[in-house]
Amino acid sequence: MKPIANGIDCVDLVFQGKSRVIAAAVIHSDSGLTLIDPGPSSCLTTLLDSLARRGMLVADIRTILLTHIHLDHAGATGTLVRKNPEIKVMVHERGATHLVDPTRLLKSAGRLYGADMNRLWGEILPVPSTNLTNLEGGEHLLLSGRELEVAYTPGHASHHVAYFDRVSGIAFVGDVAGVRTGSELFSMPPTLPPDLELDAWLNSVECIKKWHPDTLFLTHFGPHGEILAHLQALVKHLSEMSRMVLLTLDQDGDDGDRAERFIEEMRRYIRRYVSEAEAGRYDQAAPLKLCWAGLARYWRKHSAKVSGL
Repeated sequence: MKPIANGIDCVDLVFQGKSRVIAAAVIHSDSGLTLIDPGPSSCLTTLLDSLARRGMLVADIRTILLTHIHLDHAGATGTLVRKNPEIKVMVHERGATHLVDPTRLLKSAGRLYGADMNRLWGEILPVPSTNLTNLEGGEHLLLSGRELEVAYTPGHASHHVAYFDRVSGIAFVGDVAGVRTGSELFSMPPTLPPDLELDAWLNSVECIKKWHPDTLFLTHFGPHGEILAHLQALVKHLSEMSRMVLLTLDQDGDDGDRAERFIEEMRRYIRRYVSEAEAGRYDQAAPLKLCWAGLARYWRKHSAKVSGL
């Protein structure tokens, strides 16, 4: 567990044995703990061991804030609530029903990950509706001795929100500010299906800018500064990735062939910005095959639409 501000720590969940892929944020005070995006159940032992080394227990967790319900961010939520039924879970209203009954969420994820579901994510338990607080965006939350502002930030997902602690200057932005696993200024948008929306994503980036944060806390991975440069790079890479996928859709072959062409080109693109060793973390945090699938689905749905990219 690494301190990033007074009372705010970053936990490396060491996803699938790799560091700097998935991070959870911990806000702590004498009144208890708030977790932001606790990660998948497959990493729960790492999370709880990290808390225990600081003398923190599951019983100390008061609230879980979810940026969205994708399994790499929220998969452990139901298990944590089972361990401590007093935990309150806050999530955008569009994602809440899928926490109460994760059947459709698991079916959708199963189509993407197949036989790797359990290995990657572990158990996925429902969250009782009585533990949930639905968010719309615009709320001010008083938690663990802090006031956090909530913004609705769709684009990566239709149920995505971000949280801002004005005192520390940290914006907890989930996936809407991209994947950046090292110190290099390369912020790659995770364009996974099913509800990617490019124009909404660009609007959400502007929303984050209006907070004027000092630090962006990314689930993939951790705290970063250089806010405007980071977000400008994200928009640039979203545009480039989008164009790459559009080109593949005009090419011969089946979708498997098109995805492979995109993956090859995208790996070369990533290596223009980061080292070979670092590039692999991007593919693990946001599998390139799924990035192609999300953008291909978007463009097929909006084939006549001009996105402004």
